[in-house]
Amino acid sequence: MKKLLIVAIILLTFLTGCKTRTADLNFRELETKYNAQIGVYVRDTNDDSEIAYNADERFAYCSTHKFLSVGALLQRKNLDELDKRIFFSAEEILPFSAITKAHVDSGLTLAEICEAALRISDNTAANLVLEELGGIAAFRESLRAIGDDVTEPARLELELNIFSPDSIEDTSTPRQLAKDLELYLLGDILSDEKKSLLAKWMSDNTITDDLIKAGVPQDWKVLDKSGAGINYGTRNDVAIIFPPNKKPIVVAIMTRRNEESARFDNALIEEIARMIFTSTR
Repeated sequence: MKKLLIVAIILLTFLTGCKTRTADLNFRELETKYNAQIGVYVRDTNDDSEIAYNADERFAYCSTHKFLSVGALLQRKNLDELDKRIFFSAEEILPFSAITKAHVDSGLTLAEICEAALRISDNTAANLVLEELGGIAAFRESLRAIGDDVTEPARLELELNIFSPDSIEDTSTPRQLAKDLELYLLGDILSDEKKSLLAKWMSDNTITDDLIKAGVPQDWKVLDKSGAGINYGTRNDVAIIFPPNKKPIVVAIMTRRNEESARFDNALIEEIARMIFTSTR
């Protein structure tokens, strides 16, 4: 009995130090409500506190990969090279590619392609970024070079959005994606100018208004990249959040439903975010 009491005191001290009120963070309740699996990782750079729930479980990363490939491209290219014009054919245009579809005749600069991949999640643009990097193998090498030995690129759009429970292809973890996003936007592997570009392309992204943004106070600035899967109702959002007059908070929320034919529900991401940021305020 005395041993259990000591363990409880240690745990309480740890949780208090991390400023995590577990009573408020009932992720299991949400998993039951939505018949889903949830993975969460949050790091508050104000005090290095963390929230982690299934943070090292694998989920299909889907379109969140686009900030990784654009970040890798920015790391490799100088700013002048972003003015290079890329041409593509109508046959290359994939579904959900509004910007590239509208510029088949004129092409787009590499910077415009990066912005299209991030701001509206243009799938053709995403594949063009990967092609400019040198393909999937080169993309994987770029991740390993920044210390990411978890994320496993394997396929292009649109196939990478198909999740298989028996495969690690095109998966990552909440902890790793949050770590990578922090490295690209807040770390020192990109110049200040390149970080500003990446932040700009991840800002004012209306396609994610129903996700993490919907669960945080309106005066908090959110830079994010979402992803949605073809099966298992996969829905993700990875973000850096800037509360007023404070240092940023890094968060990755990854979810999937338990049935292969299930559709995703944006409300799940919103509820998770609201739960987290109500607790951490």
